[in-house]
Amino acid sequence: MRYAVGKKSLAICDRCGQQYPYLTLRKEWTGFKVCQECFEVKHPQLEPDPPPFEPQALYEPRPARVEPQTVVVGQTVFPPPANLSTQAVASVGSVEVSTP
Repeated sequence: MRYAVGKKSLAICDRCGQQYPYLTLRKEWTGFKVCQECFEVKHPQLEPDPPPFEPQALYEPRPARVEPQTVVVGQTVFPPPANLSTQAVASVGSVEVSTP
């Protein structure tokens, strides 16, 4: 869509309410169309710099190697049950478990 140029048009400043030529008004950061006297530049503190990026984890990390661990099976860990008639005793020996 095409618009008229507005060489001879008049407009009212949104801040002071005075009448000015349409082409002399400037659009402010607030969205107002204001005259040269009312125009204010946006203060830099209204757009602070974003905080720096702080990575939390490594990409494809290589953790320290864990050596194989020997676990002894067959030791008594829990106290014996009160009813000894249902108790069974077994012995396996030692088992070596390797984890990657």
